[in-house]
Amino acid sequence: MEPIKIDITILAPVQKVWDYYNGPKHITKWNFAHESWHCPSSENDLRVSGKFKNRMEAKDGSFGFDFEGIYDEVIPNERIKYHMEDGRNVEVVFNKIDENTTNVKIVFDPEKQNPVEMQRDGWYAILNNFHKYVENN
Repeated sequence: MEPIKIDITILAPVQKVWDYYNGPKHITKWNFAHESWHCPSSENDLRVSGKFKNRMEAKDGSFGFDFEGIYDEVIPNERIKYHMEDGRNVEVVFNKIDENTTNVKIVFDPEKQNPVEMQRDGWYAILNNFHKYVENN
């Protein structure tokens, strides 16, 4: 299956975008696709072979899961690559457009359980949530 690509342009310097994307105290504030969900905890060891673990839960407690990965490449303010336990790869590129504008592009391997459009929409909803959080904080 072809990787899925999404991107968004954020009106913020690349350093801020990087910090908010990777800092656990920020991740818990944006890392969910819908307001009925939240991210109660985040651990992030941002280095090659380091791991991250984000807890995703429905606010009503009906469902939850850990989203985990292991870093394969970390270039500060530029690029992150990681893989998930099922072997799928994700790349996040931070492209500095100018001093106050950053484009974030995510390329990820789809999983086989859900339709590609649904996966794209879900990841995009999270990225859009991130975008709003960065610009408003």
